[in-house]
Amino acid sequence: MGLELEQYKLIVENTPNLIWVSGVDAKCYYFNQTWLEFRGRSLGEEYGNGWFEDGVHPDDKEKCMEIYLNNFNKKQRFNMVYRLQRSDGEYRWIDDTGAPFYDQAGKFAGFVGSCVDITERIRGQQYKERATRDGLIGIFNRQYFFDLMQEEYYKSIENQNPLSVIMFDVDKFKEINDNYGHLIGDQVLQKITEAVNEVIRNFDFFARYGGDEFVVGLPGTDIMAANKVALRILDNIENIKIEEAAELKIACSIGTVTLKKEKNIEELIDKADKALYKCKNNGGNCVVSFNHEFA
Repeated sequence: MGLELEQYKLIVENTPNLIWVSGVDAKCYYFNQTWLEFRGRSLGEEYGNGWFEDGVHPDDKEKCMEIYLNNFNKKQRFNMVYRLQRSDGEYRWIDDTGAPFYDQAGKFAGFVGSCVDITERIRGQQYKERATRDGLIGIFNRQYFFDLMQEEYYKSIENQNPLSVIMFDVDKFKEINDNYGHLIGDQVLQKITEAVNEVIRNFDFFARYGGDEFVVGLPGTDIMAANKVALRILDNIENIKIEEAAELKIACSIGTVTLKKEKNIEELIDKADKALYKCKNNGGNCVVSFNHEFA
């Protein structure tokens, strides 16, 4: 038994995972060598709540302790992700799994936890997220919108579900930039993003198509419902206020279309674009649905 215990200690001390153990008072009394080397601190410094007070990122502390204590009191397994400061001062993303353990008599003895540094995985996810988003306003970019809508196009055809597209741009946006400057122009785009997000559903696809042009994909939505959404977008945009340009009135031109016999998603979006420019030719600040007279 003694040999087995020594082997167990050897494994724990040399595992690449960061290991911690807490007692019945919820305070940590053991950290393996991997943890101590990662933190660049002694067991005495980490003991109790030392690891938490001096190691966990300030923005993560409240949530981290809430998850830990809530599960500790219930004696149930948990998993949480937080940032922990490494010996070089860098905060690293940690995936921490804790579980209760019991002594030989079956009495609760505390928790043991195993942690993995997932920083590179998080960064990879963040890079992928940035690659799909517009750098200024954070919504999907044009290419990612195409990718999403391509998949939705085939699903809609297969399941015979409606699929609609709304395309719009800001009326006289060049004049806004010329008269008020590009900082105000950027604010207009950001406010428009907020206004549209108030209207659309969380499974709709909203993207910046280019410049001041936007596009919305509406799965499971026919032309009547799409036009109602478009009118709400029109109304929300009209009510936008820019503090630094109180007299500025913002309007947009909107084109809508619903999938019928289009051969691909590009053709569907092109028809929404044609409806948009029909709207602009009519003076803007309105909604126009595509019909074959525009072709």
